[in-house]
Amino acid sequence: MDSKQLKKKYLDFFKSKGHAIIKSASLVPENDPTVLFTTAGMHPLVPYLMGTPHPLGKRIADVQKCIRTQDIDEVGDETHTTFFEMLGNWSLGDYFKKEAIEWSWEFLTSKKWLGLDPKRLAITCFAGDKDAPKDEEAAKVWLNLGVPKERIAFLPKEDNWWGPAGETGPCGPDTEMFYWKKNDVPAPKVFNPEDKNWVEIWNDVFMQYNKTKEGKFELMPKKNVDTGLGVERVTMVLNGLQDIYQTDCFKPVMERIAQISGKKADRENIKSFRIITDHVRASTFILGDDKAIVPSNVDQGYILRRFIRRSIRHGLLLGIDFEFLRQLAEIVIDLYKDEYDELERNKHFVLSELEKEDRKFRETLTKGLKEFEKLYENKKELSGKDAFLLFQSYGFPFEMTKELCDEKKIKINEKGFNEEYEKHKELSRVGAEKRFKGGLGDTSEMSIKLHTATHMLNEALRRLVSKDITQKGSNITPERLRFDFNFDRKLTSEELKKVENLVNEKIKEAIPVIREEMSVKEAKSKGAQAEFEEKYGEKISVYTIKGFSIEICMGPHVKNTSELGHFKIIKEESVAAGVRRIKAVLE
Repeated sequence: MDSKQLKKKYLDFFKSKGHAIIKSASLVPENDPTVLFTTAGMHPLVPYLMGTPHPLGKRIADVQKCIRTQDIDEVGDETHTTFFEMLGNWSLGDYFKKEAIEWSWEFLTSKKWLGLDPKRLAITCFAGDKDAPKDEEAAKVWLNLGVPKERIAFLPKEDNWWGPAGETGPCGPDTEMFYWKKNDVPAPKVFNPEDKNWVEIWNDVFMQYNKTKEGKFELMPKKNVDTGLGVERVTMVLNGLQDIYQTDCFKPVMERIAQISGKKADRENIKSFRIITDHVRASTFILGDDKAIVPSNVDQGYILRRFIRRSIRHGLLLGIDFEFLRQLAEIVIDLYKDEYDELERNKHFVLSELEKEDRKFRETLTKGLKEFEKLYENKKELSGKDAFLLFQSYGFPFEMTKELCDEKKIKINEKGFNEEYEKHKELSRVGAEKRFKGGLGDTSEMSIKLHTATHMLNEALRRLVSKDITQKGSNITPERLRFDFNFDRKLTSEELKKVENLVNEKIKEAIPVIREEMSVKEAKSKGAQAEFEEKYGEKISVYTIKGFSIEICMGPHVKNTSELGHFKIIKEESVAAGVRRIKAVLE
């Protein structure tokens, strides 16, 4: 079974269990300052997990594109990737442990669905602690399904508990499913989670607690289920493979690298093959996203640049001394364009940006590698200043210099590098790293206010600057909002003042913010704005500020514009060709 067949079967299965199927959301989360990328299927569903009713009901399923960078140093082995697809199903206050577990088991083992051997499956459950009891309830469901007691391991919070993302919020125990990957050796009777031959393939999270400010874990009146399994790992298991890169998700790219390098993916070269394959796939999806991220030295652009430049260096290790990223990206686009039409729609942008970055980095890479050889010669440690020189003068992301140091078995002064970085007033890479881990978005009162203000800013720009303006991305922290939009020149100070004044007028008018559920067609007929309308389901949430704006949005929002205070624009700048950015605050 290939990955496309797996995805179809999964969605068909949960459709038969009464789940509405939704499209994958953007790789860049909307209004979530805790992460740079969508790291799990639950990200786009944050408002609904927090209590906002979903317009399509209480049962939802999807295939979500995701990026996680915390495992980037592990990429190169048989199972780790940065970009992956997550199959997910959710209960929003509907079914709970019994149904979630029984359906997981049915989908995995039934001959009608995946038909995996039950004798090669094992389970982990939450062991319990001072905050919450041992999850005997989940274990009992597994036992009733026929899983032997010896195949169920109870593990502590760090292994079998999810959340909360911040200090407070929804959280709960989870139960994870593991599959014995060796075909020539029978699975041991007793499950040992430390044995690497057991591969985790599915995780059911039971959000039944709310962590309070006082640190107490209180049972929630409305319980949610959040489950997920990785497409690539399950495809590997279904095909009896030991290596994720031998699946149809990666194999065509691996084969092309072999062609253009003239090398085999053997023990000496396999790590570089895998790193290039993973990073080019991730870069293609980031560039292909409608949010129009470009390589840069901050935020998502920093990670994108890091992926691209690391691919080029590993290409050189394989003897590829010419621009090659474009032809690999074309393979990725062909593999996924039927499922993600944004890749075909944004194909020119993807390929041209890859070519630009490939050319730009090659101009300084050879000189930079020579400089690195000089800097580390006869040293046990590379200084922060030297690492920053490689970053500033030769475009080496810090992590690439660190990787070079690891290969030469010398230390690197990371603290010194960050001090140099801060001196040059750029975003601290360490500050950005904190946002890679993921979780529920910030739902503080100020973030909700800024979310509503973002909608009002969008409408003011459309009314006063150009009716063709649309949102290209947004990011909200409790301190400020950041709004990206299409426009081909710098806004004048008069234009910015008019926009600011209009938003403040509407705040003073104390207009109610009304939420309604309707079809996309009905919303569009009423003039509703949508960021990327093709991602929405049959029914959607529409927020109206009467007489001013109407937008399709997941929320949450304030109840009345008077709650916002005073709106102030603090900066307007360019972020890419034809894309401007406004930063604003509420005082």
